[in-house]
This record gives sequence, structure tokens and C-alpha cells, in this order.
Amino acid sequence: MQEHGDALTQARRAYAAGQWSTAAARYNTVADEQLTADDLAAYFEAMWWLGRSEDSLRVGAAAYEALLADSRPLEAVRLAMLVVLTHLARGDEPRAHGWAGKARRVLEEIPQAAVHGLFLLLTDVVVNLSAGKLEPASAVDAARRVQDVGRRFDDPDLVAAALYCEGHALIKLGEVVEGLARLDEAMVGVLDGRVAPWLSGALYCYTIGACHEIADVRRMSRWTQLAERWLASRSVAFWYDGICRVYRAELQLMRGEWDEAERGAQRVALEFEGNHLPYAAEAWYVVGEVRRLRRDPIAAEAYHEAHARGRDPQPGRSLLRLQQGDPLGAAMSVRSALAAAGSDPLRRAPICAAAVEIALAAGRLGDAADAESELAATAAKYATSGLEAMAATARGALLVAEGRAEEALPVLRGAFRHWVDLGAEYDAAGTSRWLARAYRAFGDEVSAAAELARAKETYERLGVQRSVPGTPDGLTGRECEVLALVADGRSNREIGGELYISERTVARHLTNIFQKIGVTNRTEAARYAVDHGITTSR
Repeated sequence: MQEHGDALTQARRAYAAGQWSTAAARYNTVADEQLTADDLAAYFEAMWWLGRSEDSLRVGAAAYEALLADSRPLEAVRLAMLVVLTHLARGDEPRAHGWAGKARRVLEEIPQAAVHGLFLLLTDVVVNLSAGKLEPASAVDAARRVQDVGRRFDDPDLVAAALYCEGHALIKLGEVVEGLARLDEAMVGVLDGRVAPWLSGALYCYTIGACHEIADVRRMSRWTQLAERWLASRSVAFWYDGICRVYRAELQLMRGEWDEAERGAQRVALEFEGNHLPYAAEAWYVVGEVRRLRRDPIAAEAYHEAHARGRDPQPGRSLLRLQQGDPLGAAMSVRSALAAAGSDPLRRAPICAAAVEIALAAGRLGDAADAESELAATAAKYATSGLEAMAATARGALLVAEGRAEEALPVLRGAFRHWVDLGAEYDAAGTSRWLARAYRAFGDEVSAAAELARAKETYERLGVQRSVPGTPDGLTGRECEVLALVADGRSNREIGGELYISERTVARHLTNIFQKIGVTNRTEAARYAVDHGITTSR
């Protein structure tokens, strides 16, 4: 008995100190009958923080019943709400709804309290923001009612959570400035330490997720930094650390920190396998993106892993098909991706950006124009840094393809500055390639060469593998290599030295190339190469 008493005392002290691993380990050695309702609730919270969802749900059920037996319905319902959120995070909606039903029956028997607002938050706000329903106007109204409840009962947790939800719903409605202001207001309570730790972690992650959804890269970067600082102050915060690490990898991917992005995402994918599959799925998608940008042939495997865990691997999978030399197949794939994305403009935006690139490569200017128009409308509505950069790049590329180089140049220069400001080197390099085509259409070969050189330098620094995509005109791999070097401005002698072949062989390849692609000189061949993405930097 003394041994159990010591373990129980140690467990309680560890819990009070936020030492979740120690608390869970000590509670695990104590017989069930020795644990009070408070002990069970603490044991549940410790394992919840550790991300041990199966164990936390088991103990949570016992804690819920113990609190009800102690005539503490308010605390029981609060705990039940955490159980609901845990089931939702695991993708188990039936059990989440079941627990919500249990909580509702308890609430019907007790006087109005702050916990009623918490229940309303989950059932009338979160549900209306879910992908399956998405009724943001209703969510705004419900979130404001929840804030009233929170203020009436002086509950800062409830107010902060409802402010976040109102902000997210307003963003969905296109009221971005007001929505972001609500998110910032919610986070003031977190930064001031007035919000409970479990909710603080959730609000950090959800706020970062909202910024990611609207491609507000600057805000996403700032909140990620603050979230990491907060996480570092916790002894263990496994539950939130996972999704924050995925967002961190997303930022590293954009900034060209590909080794770090891939390693971090792979760790998340392995750690959350079988526990929180949405985290693992998103992490596998990031791995696929890193590999695709590097032109690593095993990118398809990572996309498959993401797909197997419920994440539609688009637009990456379509862009991979384009990279592999199948523009028509990529065009069909990205069209189906847009159909699957539904009507949410934010979900469709990155797919539209890919659709423009793919349609132009496939020679489908009409499809490119449709996707560009939709992307431009979304960027105008939400007006965030990332969306504006995507839209400007798509617009400039379309103008070049339509032969409107004079209009394209200022648009592409603006897009390039956007990407540089965001630290997105790879995207900036891609814009440089479109700038090269625009300058070449003007006959400005010097400026075109400078843009291509800048892109090449960036690709080499990032470690993009040199490869040559397939073409629709029957060019062989060696002919594509020769053509890429022609586009790079190399002489026959330089090409021969690069490929270890004679100048005569280079000349023979050029004769065959000219015949296949229907050109008569090196300038036209270089233009064809750039138009089809056949460059040494690819």
C-alpha cells in the first residue's frame, strides 16, 4: 500500500509540474481502485499531451464516469469535449458524435454555464466549418453567440476559441482583413498566458493552418516561430508538435531547405502512423513534393503513401506526370483534381496554378486561360502574398504563350519580386524561365540568357537533378541533351566537350533535331527548347 501511495504522490506532483511522461508512468503503476476522479482526469490529460490517444481515450472514459459519479457534471462535460476532439483528430466521426450525444444529455439536466458554450462551439461552429458542410455564415453567427456565453461566464478559453472560429469563418467568406484581425485577437490571450495550455497549442496550430490555407506566407512564418517557442517551453507537447512540424516542413519546402523539409516530414510520417493519420498523410505529401522538385524518380511512392492515408496527392501527382513527359495525361489528371476539390476556392487555388502550367505545356490555351482566370479571382478576393505570387506567375505565363510578351514582362517581373520577398527560390527560378521566353520574343537574347543563367544557378544550388523530360516530337534522350545545351547558348565545340562527343556528331544531332521539330536555325531551336522546358537546369 505504501508503494502505491508513494507512486500516487509522485504522479500527482509530476502532473502538477507538467511532467507528462513521469505522471503517466507513475499513474500506470497504481491500482484503478486507488485513483480518484481527479487522478483519472489527470492521467487522461497526461496521456493526451503525450499523443497516446488509445490510452487517453480509455482512461478518459473512466474519468468521465468518475466525475459524473462525484456529481461534477461540468467537469465531466469539459473532459468529454476533449474526448470528442481526440476522436475527430483520429478521423473517427461516429465515436465523436456518440460522445457529443452523451455530453448533450448531461447538459440538458444542468443550469446554463460556460460549458454549454463549449458544446455549442463544437456542434454549431466547428461542424459548419468542416469540409463536408462548410457553411461559414452560420459558423460566424454561432461563434459570436459562443463569445457572448464566454464573456458572460468570464471564460477566456471559450472566448479565444470562438474568436478564432469566427475569424476562420470570415476568411472563408472572403472577409480576410476582418478574419485575420479576429485570429490575432484570439492569439492575444494565448500570448498573454490567459488561455489554458491545451487550447493554446490548438490555437497556435489552427492559426498556422488558416494562414497556410490562404497562402499568407508571412503570417504563417511568424506564427510558426511563436508556436515553436511555445512548444519549447513545454516538457512534452506531442499532440501539437506533429502538425506544427508539418507546417514547418511546408515552409522549408518553399524556401528551398529541402533536406530539412524531407527529414522533418518523414519523421512526422513515421511517428504519427496509426495514431493521427491526417498528420502522417500530409507529411508524406511534403516528402513527395521535395522529391518531385528534385526530380527524384521515387516521388511517386511518397504520393502513394499520402493517398493511402486519405490525402489527395494533388496537384503534385499531376505535376509529376508533366515532369515525366506526359502533358496530356497531366492535363486530364489535374482536371479531375479540380473536380474533386469541389467549390472551395482556397482548396482549388494551388490546383489552378498547376493547371495553368500543365495546360500551357500541353498546348491547351483555353484550359490555361480558364484556370488562370479562376486563380486571379481568388487572389483578388483573398489578397495574400502567396496567392498574389501564384496568380501573377500564371498570368504572365499565359500572356507569353499567347504572344503578348510586352504585357507579360511587367507581370512576370512583379511575380519574380513576390517570390523573392517570400524566400521562394525555386518558384522565382521558374518565373525567370518565363521571363527568358518573354525577352526572347522581343529579340533580347542578352536578357533572356541572363534569366536562364539565374534559373540554372538556383536549380544547381537547390540540388535539382539534371534530367530531360519527354517531348511530343520524337526526340531521343541524347537529342534533348544537345537541344538543352543549344538553348543554353553553347557552341558545337562546347556541346561536344560537355557530352564527350565529336563536333561532327553534334552537327548530325542538330540536323535531326531541326527536322523533327520543324525549325531551320539555332535561335528557333533554342526557343522550342525553352517553350518545352528542355534546358540544362531542368
